[in-house]
Amino acid sequence: MRGEGKHEDLQIRTKEFALQVIGMYSALPKSTEARVLGKQVLRSGTSVGANCREASRARSKPEFIAKIGELPQGTR
Repeated sequence: MRGEGKHEDLQIRTKEFALQVIGMYSALPKSTEARVLGKQVLRSGTSVGANCREASRARSKPEFIAKIGELPQGTR
């Protein structure tokens, strides 16, 4: 299927990103402020993969674009 390699690359990159975010959260100081902000970043950073996975299950290119959001110029 066309674009299959891009999908796999995106899965790998979003997983690596999530693992980096988890590592960053683990390295934060134990202060309340750092933990509150860190949890927010943790939720955001780990949801990227889920959002991309959901978009990849789109039935058409327009549905994919609607799910993932507007793509930057030059990537279409």
